[in-house]
Amino acid sequence: MDSFEFNKIAAAVLVVALLVIGLNQIADSIYRVKKPETQGYKIEGVAETKSTAKGEIKKEEKLADIKVLLATANVGAGENVFKKCAACHTNVSGGASKIGPPMWGIVGKKSGSHPEFKYSSALAAHGKAWSVEELNAFLYKPADYIKGTKMAFAGIAKDEERANLIAYLSTLK
Repeated sequence: MDSFEFNKIAAAVLVVALLVIGLNQIADSIYRVKKPETQGYKIEGVAETKSTAKGEIKKEEKLADIKVLLATANVGAGENVFKKCAACHTNVSGGASKIGPPMWGIVGKKSGSHPEFKYSSALAAHGKAWSVEELNAFLYKPADYIKGTKMAFAGIAKDEERANLIAYLSTLK
């Protein structure tokens, strides 16, 4: 095959590529698809709000009612979930502070109140008691719930796991 034949083949490939790209651009300019303003179906547990800046849609996550989940929570499964926490927290009465404070008696206790642990200023200023609702929201995404917390845990996304853990923490009295 001489160089002239190769040039004809290369030119044919380039012309086809340019035609495909050109036709794609022309079709995009002719057929514009408008995106719907509302979703086709609603996702349970996610509320949509529009931001005023550029019309972007921001999704706000809505947590499940923890009291309903606690009715069917499994304390034994919660003890297994606590293994994620055990690297930083203890679950025994009079337990020492590790990277985090001990979890004994945490339900109903005021946040940032363990005397032997140095809390972040954000958690110390939080000042609320650890109710099951507070624990549910905090354990979902700690850094989002209390901005500036030292707790580097990503959180527990599954509602059942959080409910099981909170049921287990409720037994530590």
